[in-house]
Amino acid sequence: MKFDSFGKIYRLTDWGDTHGDSLEGLIEGCPVGLWVDMDFIAAELNRRAPSDDALSTKRKETDCVEFLSGITDGVTTGESIRFRIPNKDVKVSEANRYVLKPSHASYTYMRKYGATDNEQCGRASARQTVCRVVAGAIAKLWLRDRGVRITSKVVNIATPAREGDSVGALVEGRISGLPAGLGEPIYDKFSARLAYAMLSINAAKGFEYGLGFKAAEMSGSEYHDVQNPDFSFRTNHDGGIQGGITNGEEVYFRVAFKPIPSVRYDRETIDFEGNKTIMRGSDRNDLSVVPRVLPVVEAMAAMVVMDFYCGNIAENAENMRNPC
Repeated sequence: MKFDSFGKIYRLTDWGDTHGDSLEGLIEGCPVGLWVDMDFIAAELNRRAPSDDALSTKRKETDCVEFLSGITDGVTTGESIRFRIPNKDVKVSEANRYVLKPSHASYTYMRKYGATDNEQCGRASARQTVCRVVAGAIAKLWLRDRGVRITSKVVNIATPAREGDSVGALVEGRISGLPAGLGEPIYDKFSARLAYAMLSINAAKGFEYGLGFKAAEMSGSEYHDVQNPDFSFRTNHDGGIQGGITNGEEVYFRVAFKPIPSVRYDRETIDFEGNKTIMRGSDRNDLSVVPRVLPVVEAMAAMVVMDFYCGNIAENAENMRNPC
């Protein structure tokens, strides 16, 4: 596939899928001299890993990352960082191998890539997000030294109509400690890049920042973020972004996630040849993206922020070389 990279300067490229022996990635653009806290990276991966939560898959993956280049004695060298995460618990569901999962990538992968079964749709699995968490964790460490903090929480989760049903969820993210000035008008706004990042996550169906869609129901006198003579803001309805550029206030946003395609009871669907069939998911399928998606949301936000920071650093260096 052509589009397996995210970022412009701080850039992640990853490969591998849920059915293979491993997932691997390459991080480019990480500054030299960053001390990489391996315990922190392990903790972030553990947040994404399967757990005892009732909504979580029973697939057991330890998600231990092995760094192959770019880090020596715990410090980044400036070389591209290559890493590998083995898959330990791979089992292809023969019962559902040739089934088109409702609201899944099965059908679109068949039409676009010629997939003939779900084993060939492994890149569509949320298993891929483990690579994002690694790159996001390293970005978080770099940003933490600059006072930037990224958090997330579950705002709402749907109530299933029956046992074994999957559910949608709403997640909120917050980025504090940002300076004013990150983002590039007109087509590379901070808000646009953040939306692009969030909507690239599996099962994401909607994005808003600040008051978002509620702003469509408000008057200007209700909505406008008025400033004081010292330039501080009385409110933060814009969610820390104005004109596509951060204004120094906290950035807050929400991402809506649909119910996961696999449910744990019989559902009517069709197979890859168009024949009617029945699909039943197993306990190896999550029933919701939460809570495992939270570190993924934070990782994507961290990569967006890091990329803009690195862009500003590169631009300032270029301006110093060519002052005029």
